[in-house]
Amino acid sequence: MRALLLLVFAFVLMGQRDPILVPEVSQHEIQVRQGFTGTELLLFGAILDPRGLQAGNKYDIVVVLKGPSQPLRIREKARFAGVWVNADSSDFRSVPSFFAVSSSRPIQDIVDEKTAAIYEFGTQYIQLSPNGVIDVEQQSRFASGLVDLKTRQELYKEDFQGVKISEQVLYQARISLPSSVITGTYTAETFAITGGRVIASAQADVEVVKVGFEKQVTYYSQQWSLIYGLLAVALSVTMGWGAGRLFAMI
Repeated sequence: MRALLLLVFAFVLMGQRDPILVPEVSQHEIQVRQGFTGTELLLFGAILDPRGLQAGNKYDIVVVLKGPSQPLRIREKARFAGVWVNADSSDFRSVPSFFAVSSSRPIQDIVDEKTAAIYEFGTQYIQLSPNGVIDVEQQSRFASGLVDLKTRQELYKEDFQGVKISEQVLYQARISLPSSVITGTYTAETFAITGGRVIASAQADVEVVKVGFEKQVTYYSQQWSLIYGLLAVALSVTMGWGAGRLFAMI
């Protein structure tokens, strides 16, 4: 039976022509503690070619790291009577809290624009899923503004020469996460591309969790929101009163 299984596996591998991606990440769990200033995530792995060829000599690699998605409303500011007020707004159903793409070469040298849009190989291709009546020009303006805002907050990133392929088999990419990342499951998708076509993909997950005092605060704010709010107000009033008395004594 053992010899038969080995024979079957041998035939399967012989019939496999496309490369196999074996991805890994340096941390499968990132713990957010008090004083957390961000971290750097190493995404690495191997490109295995069943035919025994050196895959890295032929294939490009693109890595896309996405954080949990959430609905979001974007408001546009307009100047009225000398002050800035809220004007138009747009709702999006699925906005990644974090998005980073890294590749071995510039995306335009690897795939065409249609393929890049399908696999979200760039911040301009993020599928935001707008809500309501869609005005193409307005949605494009709001989407560009959202991406620009997230980019300035270091939550959206592009590095089109960030993937290093060594020994024509191994690859690695480094993506930094800022201190403002939210908790949840982050997905790291790796794509092997040749001739403008995605021929293999694989995924690895990373959990960002709060621990210690931050975890307890988050738990009580969600499970006991009313009591948490009253305590927060009481603490603010007490500290304000105490500061006032202190300055009155000076």
